[in-house]
Amino acid sequence: MTPDVRKTLRTIAVLLFWLLVWALAARTVGQELLLPSPLQTAQKLLSLMMAADFWLTVARTMLRVLAGILAAVVLGVLLALLTHRSALARALLSPIMTLLKSTPVASFIILALVWLGRSAVPVFIAGLMVLPVVWANVSTGLVRVDPQLMELAAVYKLPRARILSRIIWPSVLPYLRSALRSALGLGWKAGIAAEVLTVPPYSIGKNIFESKLYLETTELFAWTVAVVLLSFLIERVLLLLVEGKKDSHA
Repeated sequence: MTPDVRKTLRTIAVLLFWLLVWALAARTVGQELLLPSPLQTAQKLLSLMMAADFWLTVARTMLRVLAGILAAVVLGVLLALLTHRSALARALLSPIMTLLKSTPVASFIILALVWLGRSAVPVFIAGLMVLPVVWANVSTGLVRVDPQLMELAAVYKLPRARILSRIIWPSVLPYLRSALRSALGLGWKAGIAAEVLTVPPYSIGKNIFESKLYLETTELFAWTVAVVLLSFLIERVLLLLVEGKKDSHA
């Protein structure tokens, strides 16, 4: 049995264990209003998926959150390059990044709601949570670029584009992947939290809020499961894209 197969089987076993714990807890409580069972939650999720509004809601939420995450990745990389080249820029930006990491997300959501429209707040918040993580990791990757390779590139007068693709990018890529692995879940959860507080039309957050408001606990669990599954899917797809770029530069 290969290590990958063992890892997959172990993951499935852990998942089944916690599903069993959930089922036993639901049976002990005995009230769907307080704690629905995994089967009840799965049935509700399937019924939601049968409606066209479900997919429209999922698509709009994913577009909002992914737009914020991708914008933050691009901006984080550019700011890391800027602060790597300029000590003054790093001194000016470091306190802002620390502020972004330490301030509660709810504070930013409320402020953004004052400045922006409801549909724009999740985009802004998702990006705001991802930006400092990407900036910090890419900055570390730039610091770790081998100086001897840079000296060699200068001696041979390599074009800037080749230096970037052959020396800097391979050094930064592992740190960018680590940033994405850490930040994707953070950005996704922050974007959903922003939707819960701002309730934009056709959003997962709006449905979560309304499920809680009307005590539809099973539907609340179903939407929560959908959020977890989508988070896993987004993380896998984006990391595969980054790994594909890694392979292309190998």
